[in-house]
Formats: sequence, C-alpha cells, structure tokens
Amino acid sequence: MDARQDVGERKANLRLAALNPKYGKRASPRPLEIIVASAGKEKMSADVPVAWRVPLLVLAFASLFLGMAAGLARLGWLFPAPVAELAALHGPLMACGFFGTVISLERAVALSRRWGYFGPLLTGLGAAAGILGAPFAIAPIMVAMGSAVLLAASLVFYWRQQERFTLTLALGAACWVLGNLLWLAGRPIYLAVPFWIGFLVLTIAGERLELSRVLPPSAVARRVFVAAILVLLAGIALSAFAWTAGTLLLGAGLLVLSLWLMRQDVARRTVKGRGLPRFIAVCLLTGYVWLALSGLAILVAGGLDYGGASYDAALHAVLLGFVFSMVFGHAPIILPAVLRVAVPYTPYFYLPLALLHVSLLIRLAGDWTTLAQWRAWGGALNGLALLAFVLGTIAAVLRGLAKKKAGL
Repeated sequence: MDARQDVGERKANLRLAALNPKYGKRASPRPLEIIVASAGKEKMSADVPVAWRVPLLVLAFASLFLGMAAGLARLGWLFPAPVAELAALHGPLMACGFFGTVISLERAVALSRRWGYFGPLLTGLGAAAGILGAPFAIAPIMVAMGSAVLLAASLVFYWRQQERFTLTLALGAACWVLGNLLWLAGRPIYLAVPFWIGFLVLTIAGERLELSRVLPPSAVARRVFVAAILVLLAGIALSAFAWTAGTLLLGAGLLVLSLWLMRQDVARRTVKGRGLPRFIAVCLLTGYVWLALSGLAILVAGGLDYGGASYDAALHAVLLGFVFSMVFGHAPIILPAVLRVAVPYTPYFYLPLALLHVSLLIRLAGDWTTLAQWRAWGGALNGLALLAFVLGTIAAVLRGLAKKKAGL
C-alpha cells in the first residue's frame, strides 16, 4: 500500500467517524449502541414499529408549515383568518411543535423504549391543540409533559454514560421544560424564548461534542466548552428576572460557543471530502457563523430588544440560520434511523441550503436598515427554502426506495 492510498483510507475513516463514531478508534460507543448492546432483544422488543413513528413526524411537519405561515402573517403577508390567528403561536409551533417533537422522536428511537414515545406524542398533540384553538392551558400542559419525558430520557442516557455530552443534552432538555413552564404559567412568550434557544443550542452542542471525541479536544478546550455552557445557562436563568443582563450573558455564551464549535468540530476536516460528508460539514460550519452572528447581534444591541429589529435579527440568526442548517445537514442521517429509509445524497441538497442563507441575509438586512419590505421578502424566501428542503428530502427518499426495489 503506497503512502497516498494510506492517507486516503485514513481520510475516509475520518469521514465515516464524523457520521458514526463507531468507526473511530478513539470514540466510545454512542448512547444508542450502549443501550442496544446492553439490553439485547428484550429491550428492542419494547420499541414501537416504524409505521407508528410516521404520525409523529406528520404532527411535527404540520407545526412546521403552519408555524411558517404564522410567521409570514406576522410579517404582513395575507393568509386566511384561521392561519393569521396563529401568529401568536409562531414561536411555540416552531420551537416546541416542530423542533421539540423531532428531537424527542430521535431520542425515543435511540432509547428504544415505548414510554419514550410519549414525549413526541404529547408535544405533537399539544401543538395540534393550539392550532385547533383548544383552551389556552391545553397546549402548554401537553408540551410541558412531553418535554418532561424528553428530560427523563436524557437523564437515562446520562445515567448510562456519564460524559459531558450526555450532561449537555440533559441540560438542554431541562431548559425546554423550564421554558414550557413559563409558557404554561401565562408569562409572555418572549420570556420563554431564551430557554427554548438554550434547549436547541445545547442539544446541538451536545451532539457535536460527542462527535468531537474522534479528535479529542485538549484540556484547555474542554474547560472553554464548560465555561461557555455555564455563561449560556447563567444568561438563560437571569433573563427570567433581569431581561437585559440575562440576554447579554446569553449573547456572550452563544458567541463563545460558536467559536469553540468552529475550532473543535471535525467538520473542519470533513469539509475537504466529497458527497454527503462534505455537505454535512458545510451545513455545520455555515451554521456556526450564524450562531456567532446571533451572539454578536445581541451584544451590539445591548441585549434582546423584544419586538425590535435587533430581536428579529438575533432570534432568526440562531433559530433559522444555525438550527435549520443543522437540520438540513443531519436529515440524511436522522431519517434513516427513525424511518428506516435511505436518503441518498444529491447535489440538490445545496440549493435549499444556499437559499436559506441568502434569504436570511435579505431578512437581516431588512431588520438592520428598517426596510420592512426586505424583511418580509426575506421571510417569504426563508419559507421557500424550508419547503425546497422538505420536497428535496422526500424526493431523495423516494429515489432511495426505487433503488431498493430495483435491487440496486
């Protein structure tokens, strides 16, 4: 074997490790592998059939599309009255109904226990209750209960594998529970937003920290990660009592964490590859830029100015730019695990990603220049990017099923 071939094989192994740590020699097993290996057939029999997971995804995507429409209604686009009336639920539908349900479903699949599926079921039905106009308390009660199930599942993972990444995932789930309790208590939605941001950011950071064990960070880097998480959590907690001071800390935590992820994530290496590993790396690295911009926007504005242009810019930089970049990149991995269907890579995946970034730049330009039309058109193109992503993913799944049927 010549030197070039050896280097090529090492790079291929590194790309595989970025998608699944079991290929990396220095990476310990993922929680899913630990649970399945330790519990065996008896525990696998406690899982639910794949067909039962589909309705949970339907609930999640109903929240996504109606949440998008509600957001566009807030930007001034005209919709039928039943949709326009959901404008106040834009945040809960996106953060809880979509992201929360999908993350809970992914965690339930990893747990392989039927009780874990009550998490996505409750959050999905809670969002549906809000959409259908149920009495106020119904939606937040169900979502809070569902988030409590996710927290319980996350604590099971931490009990089985006491590592920084499992603790980070559990802390993220705890943030979601607390934010939902604020919503349930009738507090203004914006007070729950830092907790929902914490839920999503910590969930993603925990998953990326897990994969960073392929190239273990130094002791200093590990301490910086812990410090960033502590600043983030302090800001989230303080925001419930001192909004400006708390959100300033939140912004600082987001900025430091984004820089840590840019420096430590294995995506810096896999971006040099090809195909799906490179696409995932591009999603991750561009997402980290949006996370940094969100933190900077909060700091420059002197905190999250609720209702102002800086509030919209900072919020959508993290929730659209960062979180949805992660969704785009991880969908080809998550869907096969959840639905047992292949999502073959296609260069088309770059189109929705590029549209997401360009449309978000237009939206933020509208925020910063106070041009309402730019903001509105940026929001409309945001929705188009998400629709293109969903349709492209469905097309990829259908193509994979066709290849499987043809025996290719």
